[in-house]
Amino acid sequence: MTPISVCIIAKNEEKHMETFLSSIKKQMGNYPYEIVLVDTGSTDRTVAIAKKYTDKIFSFKWVQDFSAARNYSLDCASYDWILVLDCDEYVTSFDTRDISRMISDFPDAVGMISRRNHYEMNGTDSVYTDQVERFFNRRLYHYDFPIHEQVRARSGQPYERVELSLTAEHQGYSGSSEEMKKKADRNNELLLKMLEKTPDDPYLYFQIGQSYNMLHDDENACYYYGKGLEYPVEPQFEYVQMMVIGYGYALLHLERYDEALQFQNIYDEFSFSADFVCLMGLIYLRNGLVVQAMKEFLNATTISHVHVEGANSFIPTFNMGCINEVLGDIDTAVTLYRKCGNFKPALDRLAELKR
Repeated sequence: MTPISVCIIAKNEEKHMETFLSSIKKQMGNYPYEIVLVDTGSTDRTVAIAKKYTDKIFSFKWVQDFSAARNYSLDCASYDWILVLDCDEYVTSFDTRDISRMISDFPDAVGMISRRNHYEMNGTDSVYTDQVERFFNRRLYHYDFPIHEQVRARSGQPYERVELSLTAEHQGYSGSSEEMKKKADRNNELLLKMLEKTPDDPYLYFQIGQSYNMLHDDENACYYYGKGLEYPVEPQFEYVQMMVIGYGYALLHLERYDEALQFQNIYDEFSFSADFVCLMGLIYLRNGLVVQAMKEFLNATTISHVHVEGANSFIPTFNMGCINEVLGDIDTAVTLYRKCGNFKPALDRLAELKR
């Protein structure tokens, strides 16, 4: 078996380190690996906890550039094959046979892991799943961009992506308001500097919008999402889908229902996504178009392409239940709420209806 290096950068991650590092140890099993930790200035017990799991610990002076820190971690590794993880990503499943399969069958490709991003939405723990590039040969790839760093081929050529059977629970968006503000301010400082250099990059507008969305600052999120969507973008790109969804929900939160209704004009481009179709149901509902809303919620339950957990199941089903309840069909509403399983808003409605 070809050994790999698990490369990590960290600063003041004490609250995550034990769970994070123990999850790696558990999932890697007997596969040969090392953990390489690059600390960028911790003042808590991050390094002390890491020493229980590895002696490959290095210091790096923070230079406002995540890629610089990432690339230093690659340089510190003993092995060429690299798995990159963050301290707030707890590995919950990993078929390590995928490592050998990819190294032998796809030596020039980049491996994608499945990341379940937890965030708070309407008082509930919501989950958005995305695929991120994290496994590669360092002789062929490195990192680029100071913030929201991207894997890049050293040759500058396009490359193949392969899915790995690795799932991580990402807790980076579920901290306290103070923690989220600190993270968003740090990110936006770097993103706005990049935007000055490349003002026509829709991806930068998307990421700035994400930062404001994390702070529940819907006005600024709308502005930057909207700016990003003024440029020619490809609907099949994951970040474009996220930008559209984020923009739509921000408009709804601001009660700008007429503007949100204009999403009808992009329906054909994004209707492959249950997330978008479910959003359209809410837009119609907020505009008083109940029949159209019901149609979209029902349609969402038939679509397999989904990122937000429940957007093709319990979320549209719950909304159909709400519509039936308002219309006075309590029996149907109860049936639909029960189909939502442990979805808290549905459980709350069932409890209320029992009173």
